[in-house]
Amino acid sequence: MTKPSLPELLHAAVSSVGGVERPGQVTMAEAVAEAIDTSSHLLVQAGTGTGKSLGYLVPALAHGERVVVATATLALQRQLVERDLPRTVEALHPLLRRRPEFAMLKGRSNYLCLHRLREGVPQDEEDGLFDQFEAAAPSSKLGMDLLRMRDWADETETGDRDDLTPGVSDRAWSQVSVSSRECLGATKCAYGAECFAELARERAKLAEVVVTNHALLAIDAIEGAPVLPQHEVLIVDEAHELVSRVTGAATGELTPGQVNRAVRRSAKLVNEKAADALQTAAEGFERLMELALPGRLEEVPEDLGYALMALRDAARTVISALGSTRDKSVQDEDVVRKQALASVESVHAVAERIANGSEYDVVWYERHDRFGASLRVAPLSVSGLLREKLFADRSVVLTSATLKLGGDFNGVGASLGLAPEGTEGDDIPQWKGIDVGSPFDYRKQGILYVARHLATPGREGSRGDMMDELAELVEAAGGRTLGLFSSMRAAQAAAEELRGRLDAPILLQGEETLGELIKAFAADPKTCLFGTLSLWQGVDVPGPSSQLVVMDRIPFPRPDDPLMSARQKAVEEGGGNGFMAVAATHAALLMAQGAGRLVRASGDRGVVAVLDPRLANARYGSFLRASLPDFWYTTDRQTVRRSLAAIDAAAQAAGA
Repeated sequence: MTKPSLPELLHAAVSSVGGVERPGQVTMAEAVAEAIDTSSHLLVQAGTGTGKSLGYLVPALAHGERVVVATATLALQRQLVERDLPRTVEALHPLLRRRPEFAMLKGRSNYLCLHRLREGVPQDEEDGLFDQFEAAAPSSKLGMDLLRMRDWADETETGDRDDLTPGVSDRAWSQVSVSSRECLGATKCAYGAECFAELARERAKLAEVVVTNHALLAIDAIEGAPVLPQHEVLIVDEAHELVSRVTGAATGELTPGQVNRAVRRSAKLVNEKAADALQTAAEGFERLMELALPGRLEEVPEDLGYALMALRDAARTVISALGSTRDKSVQDEDVVRKQALASVESVHAVAERIANGSEYDVVWYERHDRFGASLRVAPLSVSGLLREKLFADRSVVLTSATLKLGGDFNGVGASLGLAPEGTEGDDIPQWKGIDVGSPFDYRKQGILYVARHLATPGREGSRGDMMDELAELVEAAGGRTLGLFSSMRAAQAAAEELRGRLDAPILLQGEETLGELIKAFAADPKTCLFGTLSLWQGVDVPGPSSQLVVMDRIPFPRPDDPLMSARQKAVEEGGGNGFMAVAATHAALLMAQGAGRLVRASGDRGVVAVLDPRLANARYGSFLRASLPDFWYTTDRQTVRRSLAAIDAAAQAAGA
């Protein structure tokens, strides 16, 4: 029997999900197949509606080697495992003459821990463990959630937090889960044979397709100890998120609360001298943190350096003592010891990293109203790490609707550690970028309107002219507005102002769960939804409910953002344009994602309105506009009002 061709396989897969093949999807599938066959790397920009998951799944399954698919969002992981993969495997089975297995794999703390559920949680203040079910009042929300999870533990096959509906708070989940550092290990644990996390890892070892998240991919790269099974192909979906997720995984934090918790957990398990030294170091650190002012530390101050070295040395002594002492009076001593060790090791690692100081790290203080001060450290860049760990031993395909910024892939490529496309060299990963377009006709379906007549937004202060413009646009659109704001304060101010001016219901992020807000927004076309960062990327509402997407200003990083400003400065010191490489690229990515909220289906019509004249007037405006979908562009307010009114009238005539 002849081997089926890629077009045959793609046709079978698309038919199985009730879709139609699109030219962009075919181009993408062919490019992915070529990258896999030649062990090279590929960046694919595939617009909304291309069907990109089938565009990479079909060639990956046809190749027959193990593939890891890493996504940024839970929604896409679920879509792949619950919808796309089952249907694709079913459709390809007769043609491939095999049925590829697939599995989902996440970090250990995403799975229910049977030991913790059945034996209790180590207590911070006293020896031994306590029964969290008895400690929580059964009538309290926490108590009810714990009882529900105990029942769920007997029914679930996965133990995966995301399979528990309705979900529970982080506080409730922490009572029944452990981090990889706290885990006893399958061989030492009484429940090792039934452990959900271990079962997930075993399933992944046997699967041809392993679906995971960017965070686990980052841990796999950073820790050195492999978390993911060996694989020949890596596909990174939602790849525009990868750098920030890897940065997050490589960021360390120290807080007085975290250090004091380590002291409490270890004090009863080690000799008095070791415990006292850690206690004294913790007190010194806490005193310094009370005086900490937010901002970057270009150099670690002398007093902080001494405090960190004291913490590091005392933590090292406690770690040694924890490994050599035994106290049989402590109930389930191994569990208590393991949790104490995890806490102290975490403190030691971050204190040592900051005390040692590295030109490749950025260190800063943060201060929260609720949580007090924290000391943080993050890599100045993750591009070297990604180049070395991501592109070395496998073919990598990175895809997203937004990878081409300012007209080419080199900006995103550089952030991933890739030299400009076409650069030759022995140790330089070879890659190419392709844009397979979108099935949507953006110039006919959408307008990009820049309110050129408004005053340039300042750092703070009210923007009366912007509020007037926003109210007029929302009124012309008959509601139907997704408002994307650069800060929560700006979103709240706009919601408050427009609730006083207009009849349209205004929903505000934070007043209800995001899922409920999006549901309510989609259900009533007259409604508006205002919010900040997670709305720029997380809203998929096709149809008449979202016909006006408003951005209050270009979302540059805050000038006082320690990590972004350090990255900008590093580019400038290397002779580059720090503003364009860091701030403008960050803004372009967010704006492209935000503008992508408008057209989600072939029948959608609407306006993306940017209430920041710099998009029209500033020199970098053309770079930002080139990163957006190719909408029809105007700065004429009357044209836009007439268009919005016509779109609203058409939607009303159609009954929406």
